[in-house]
Amino acid sequence: MKHTDGVMTGREQRAVFWRLLRYAGPHKKRFMLALAIMMVAAGAELLQPILIARFIDDYLTPQLFELKPLLTLAVLYVGLLIAAVIGQYVQSVLFWRIALSIVQALRLDVFAHVQKLGLSFFDRMPGGALISRITNDTEAIKELYVSVLAVFVQNGVFMIGTFLAMFYLNATLAFYCLAFLPLLLAVVGLYRKISSRFYEQVSAKLSEINAKLSESIQGMAIIQAFRQEKRLQKEFADTNEAHYRAGFRAMKADGLLLRPIVDVLSHLAIAIILLYFGFGSFAGPVEIGVLYAFVNYLDRFFEPVNQIMQRLSLFQQAIVSAGRVFRLMDQQEFAPGKQGDDKPQMADGEIEFDNVTFSYDGKTDVLKNISFTVKKGETLAIVGHTGSGKSSIIHLLLRFYPLKQGSIRIDRNELSAYPEEELRQKVGLVLQDPFMYSGTIASNITLFRDGYTQADVEAAAAFVGADAFINKLPDGYQTEVTERGGTFSSGERQLLSFARTMIADPPILILDEATAMVDTETEEAIQKALVAMEQNRTTIAIAHRLSTIKHADQILVLHQGEIAEQGSHEELLSKKGLYYKMYLLQAREKTAAI
Repeated sequence: MKHTDGVMTGREQRAVFWRLLRYAGPHKKRFMLALAIMMVAAGAELLQPILIARFIDDYLTPQLFELKPLLTLAVLYVGLLIAAVIGQYVQSVLFWRIALSIVQALRLDVFAHVQKLGLSFFDRMPGGALISRITNDTEAIKELYVSVLAVFVQNGVFMIGTFLAMFYLNATLAFYCLAFLPLLLAVVGLYRKISSRFYEQVSAKLSEINAKLSESIQGMAIIQAFRQEKRLQKEFADTNEAHYRAGFRAMKADGLLLRPIVDVLSHLAIAIILLYFGFGSFAGPVEIGVLYAFVNYLDRFFEPVNQIMQRLSLFQQAIVSAGRVFRLMDQQEFAPGKQGDDKPQMADGEIEFDNVTFSYDGKTDVLKNISFTVKKGETLAIVGHTGSGKSSIIHLLLRFYPLKQGSIRIDRNELSAYPEEELRQKVGLVLQDPFMYSGTIASNITLFRDGYTQADVEAAAAFVGADAFINKLPDGYQTEVTERGGTFSSGERQLLSFARTMIADPPILILDEATAMVDTETEEAIQKALVAMEQNRTTIAIAHRLSTIKHADQILVLHQGEIAEQGSHEELLSKKGLYYKMYLLQAREKTAAI
C-alpha cells in the first residue's frame, strides 16, 4: 500500500478497510454462525412491536379480551424477548472472540515483520514512534473489531429488518422514511472526510509524544546532569498541546456531525409519521397499533443509526491507525539475507575484505577500498578516531547492512552465501555497551538457546571471570536481572556479555571496544580471559585503549574511512605515523593521571 505522509484519500481508506477485513478470513465459519444468531435475535426483537400492534388494534381497541389468544400473544412476546436476549449475548461473545483473535494475529504479524527489518530502517525510525505503531495503533485497530464492526453489522441487520417490518405495516409511509437514508449517508461521508485529517494529526502527535518519552527516560542521567529539565518540559508541553488541539478539533467534528444531526433527522421522521396519520384521520379511522408500531420502529431505526454514528470516530481512528501499521508492514528494508543455494559451514574462520566501499545514505562513503585478511587464530585490531569507520567494518561483517561494492569472504566463501543460523552461531559479538534482558543471570548467558546445561553456564562464567561476583550474590545464577541490568556495574554487565558469547564457543570473535566501559581492575581480569578466548579463534577487536591490543598479530589504523597504516604494534611505532602519535598521546594522559 503506497502512501505518503499526510491525510489518506477515500480510496486509500477503502483499501485499508478491505485489507483489515482479510484478517477475518480464517474465522469465516464462526463469523457466519454469529451473523445467523444475530439475524435470529434481530428478528425476535423486530417482531415484538408487531405483536403489540396486533394486540392494540385487534383486541384492545375493539374491547375483545379473549383469554386464549391473549395468552398466546403474551407467551409469544416473552419467548421473543428471551430469544432476543440470548441471541444478542451469544453473538456478542462470538464477535468478541473473533475480534480478539484477529488483533492477536495482527500484532504477531507486525512484531514478526519489525524483527526482519534491517538496521538501516531502525537508524531512521525513532524507537518511541515504532512502539506507538505496535501498541497504540494496534489498540485502536482492536477497537474497530471489538466495538465498531460488530456494532455496524448488528445494527445494519437491525435497520434492514426494521424497514422490512415498516413495509409490512405500511409501504407508502415506509417509502417516505426511506428518503432519510441518502441524508444519513451524506452525513457519514462528510464526517469521514473531515475527521480523517484530524485523526491523522492525533496519531502523528501521539507518536511524537511516545518518542520524546522514550528518549527522555533513556537519557535521564544526561538530562539531570546538564539541567535540561525545563527545556524538555517545554518541548513535551508543545507536542502535548499540538496533540490536544488535534484531538479537540476531532471532538468538535464528532459533536456536530454525529448524534445532533441524527436526532434532528429522527424528529423530522416522527413529524412525517404524525402528519401522515393526522391527515389520514380526516378520511377515516386511524390504526393506533400501526401508529404505535411505526413510532416504535423509527425509534429502533434511529437508535442503531446513533450507535453507528457514535462509533464512526472509533472507526476513523482505527482506519488511520491501520494505515500507519500497514505502512510499517509494507516496509521492505529487510536485513541482508542468504543468497544462493549453497550452505557453506564455517570451520577455520579466515576473514577477507576485498576492496570494500560502503555508504549508509548512498551519498557519503564511510569506508573506502578496505582490504585485509585475518587468518585462522589471528587477532586483528582496528583503531582510529571517532567516525573513521571502525564499527562500520563490524556491521558489514555481521551482515547488518547490505554490501554493494567489494567483497567479504569467510573461509573463502562469500559472506552472503552463509545461512543466517550459521552466521549468528559461529560469529560471537561483544559490544561496548552490553544489553541485559529481564530474567535471570543464567538466562542472560544462554539467551534461552537450547542445548546448554547449568554446567555450561557456570563454565562460561568461570572462563571470563564472571563467577567471582555471581557466586557472591544470594541467588547466584538465578539472581533476577532488572531492565537493562541496572543493578549491576558496567564491568559486571560486560563480563556477563563475555560469558554469553563464549558459551557458544564461536570460531570468530568480534570485540567492539569491549573494555571501554570497564574499570582498570576489571579490565585486567578481562584481558586475562581475552588471551584464552583468542586461542585458536579468529578475533577482530576494535579498541580505544592501545595498550590492550599490543599483542594483536596486525593492527589497522583507519582515518576518514581509509586504511592509513597497517602492521604489528612494533612496526607501527617504528613508522612514527598516526598510530605512533595516538600511542604517545595516551601514554602522556596515563602519566598525567598518575
